Amino acid sequence: MTIQLKSVRVERWPVAGEFVIARGATDHVDVVVAEVEADGAIGRGEGTPIAYQGEAAAGCRDQLLRVAPHLSDLDAAEARAAVQDLLGAGAARNALDCALWDLETRQRGLSLWHLAGLDAPPTPRTTAFTISLAAPDRMAAQALAAASEGWRLLKLKLTGEGDRARVAAVRDGAPDARLIVDANESWGQLDLLGEAEALAELGVELIEQPVPVGTDALLDGIYAPLPFVADESCHTAADIARIGTFYDGVNIKLDKAGGLTEALRLADAADAAGLGIMVGCMLSTSLAIAPAFVLAQRARWVDLDGPALLARDREDGFRFEGGRIKLPSL
Repeated sequence: MTIQLKSVRVERWPVAGEFVIARGATDHVDVVVAEVEADGAIGRGEGTPIAYQGEAAAGCRDQLLRVAPHLSDLDAAEARAAVQDLLGAGAARNALDCALWDLETRQRGLSLWHLAGLDAPPTPRTTAFTISLAAPDRMAAQALAAASEGWRLLKLKLTGEGDRARVAAVRDGAPDARLIVDANESWGQLDLLGEAEALAELGVELIEQPVPVGTDALLDGIYAPLPFVADESCHTAADIARIGTFYDGVNIKLDKAGGLTEALRLADAADAAGLGIMVGCMLSTSLAIAPAFVLAQRARWVDLDGPALLARDREDGFRFEGGRIKLPSL
C-alpha cells in the first residue's frame, strides 16, 4: 500500500452576508482541502485555519506538502498515528487526519461512525445558529429571521460591552428561541457572576469562553446559575488538566484539536473529568462537518452551523431543517 497526497488546495467560500464576532468581521472563509489516495481509494478532509492562532490557508497547505512523503509506506491507521507527531494541532492536521479517516472507511467498507467507536448510526441533532455581533436592534432582527426559518437554538456573539442589551433585544425578537452566548474572551474585566445572573434571567443556557485564554482562574469560585464552557482555552486533551476545574464543559472543534483522532481523545478526557461536551465548528463546508457530526452524537450541545452560514455549500451537503442538522440521506 502506498498513500499519496493526491491533491491539496485552498478554496474560498463566500459567507451569506457578513460574519461578525468580537475579533472582527469576514465575508468569506478560506479552507484547505486534502485528498489522499491508496490502491484506488480516495479520502478527503477539510480544515479551516484558526486566525487567532496565526494560521492561514496557504501555510496549512505548505505544511501538508512537507509531511506527505513521510506517509507513503504506511496504511491509513498507521498514517493517522504518524500525523499526530508530524503536525501540531490545527487546521492542517485536521484536514489530513480526516482525509485518512475517510480513506480507511472506504478501504475497509465501514461507516465512519462505526470506525470511530459509536454504537449506532448518527441521528439528526438540534444545532445552534449563530447571530453575528451587531447593535441590539440588528441582532434582534437577525434572531427574528432565524427563528422564522425554524432555528430553535440561537448562539449570540457578544463583545463585553452592552451585552445585556443585546441579549434582551434578541429575547424580545425571538421569545421562544433557546439562547446560548459566546463572549469570545471579552469578559475579563466584568463582574462575571453579575453578568451570568443577568443573562440567566433572560433565559440564556450557556456562556462560552467568557475570559481571555490564560486567565481562566478568574472563574475559580464563581458558582454561576448557568454553565461556563471553554473554547479558545481548550484545544486538545492535554488542556483538560489545566482548565478543567474552572469550567463546566468544553467546546470541541476539530480544527482546534487537529482532527477527529485528537477530538475523540479530548471527548474521552472531558468525560473522565465530568465536563459537558459541546461540539462546534469554524466557518466551513459540509466536508468538514461530516466527522464533527459523528462526534456530535456524544455531545450535550451542538453548534455545527458552519455550512448554513455560507452563501452556498458543497453538493449533497448536510441538510438544516427545523433547527436540526441532518445527513443528506435522511
